[in-house]
Amino acid sequence: MKNILLLGGTGSVGSSSLKVIHQNKNEFNLYGISFDNNVDRAVEIIKDFSPNFIHTNNEESAKKLEKEFGNFDTQVIFNKDDLQNLIVKDDVDIIISAISGFAGLETTMSAAKTGKTILLANKESIVVAGDLLMPLAKKYNTSIIPIDSEHNAIHQCLASCKSSKDISKVIITASGGPFLGKSIDELDTVTLEQALNHPNWSMGSKISIDSASLVNKCLELIEAKYLFDLQESFFDLVIHPQSIIHSVVTYVDGSSIAHMSNPDMTVPIANALSNNRKIPIQFNPMDLNGLNLSFEAFPKDRLFLEKMARDVCNEGGLTGTVFNAANEMAVTAFLNKEIKFSDIYFILNRTFNGKDMSKDIELESIYEMDKETRKQAKKVLAFLETAHDFKK
Repeated sequence: MKNILLLGGTGSVGSSSLKVIHQNKNEFNLYGISFDNNVDRAVEIIKDFSPNFIHTNNEESAKKLEKEFGNFDTQVIFNKDDLQNLIVKDDVDIIISAISGFAGLETTMSAAKTGKTILLANKESIVVAGDLLMPLAKKYNTSIIPIDSEHNAIHQCLASCKSSKDISKVIITASGGPFLGKSIDELDTVTLEQALNHPNWSMGSKISIDSASLVNKCLELIEAKYLFDLQESFFDLVIHPQSIIHSVVTYVDGSSIAHMSNPDMTVPIANALSNNRKIPIQFNPMDLNGLNLSFEAFPKDRLFLEKMARDVCNEGGLTGTVFNAANEMAVTAFLNKEIKFSDIYFILNRTFNGKDMSKDIELESIYEMDKETRKQAKKVLAFLETAHDFKK
């Protein structure tokens, strides 16, 4: 029986993880869980799984849980030190890092020092701190297994690979999101509701916007470079609207291995939890009869995004922090209906290209650069607000 600590338990990845755990109760036990402020969902999880510990950063949420579950076996913890102590507990075997965005960096870095297995959904940790995180995990013999569909697909396709010298090319697919086929100029008037309405996947709001803008695929390119220790030139980004083939690895002998499944996050999570063993889950089987698969090149008017990602891969240092912070600021502004969807690209261009890309990287410098970049992005947002008011 493996004890699991689920960080970010009330989000979309957390919900999919809980489905797999529930369907394999003889193998996995939910030992602990963290969440932000979705108390209603946390209550449901406590009733269904009875974890030993539940953590929240929200003091009001903690008080509500303590009031309702004061006599239960689940211990409610609130402060950061308690969460850090939970991460390093000997009883924990697997840590699922599913906190969204830059906010997941601290816990992922702590988990990397434990020598446990990390199931990583928080790609931003690698984007901003890959040069620190991966060596740290290696030093402490911590295993990092990706659980987003594309990187887990690569992980499975590389299972029999003996050496990176055997690899010729790795394809990372992208659905194209809800605005497939539209140019940037056509995105001025799209609504928040349209951007959140992904045709294939049910995801959280931040990653849904990243998918719609195609920034998510650029974040995944950076993540793949660090996860699989390959230069960015090995990776191609390809649009695949059906989201059936998640990645393809081509070897030097001309053969290719592709990973296929219906778009369902429980599939990669089950693979990662079992460490490439096959555990049973409930899933919708593919019907190959009449299945039409199509592929197309990354949109030409979004190639500047791909170039930014490749620059991050080649430059390293704090460039990933700048790229991620600029994007998070832009996405938050759009989710708050403060900017147009197409303004996301403007903010990225003005913020990423305008920063001093220092290669000196420590955890402290990452936090400093993140803060500095967000200040710069706020100036760009203020400029956009003035420009939009002038046009009115």
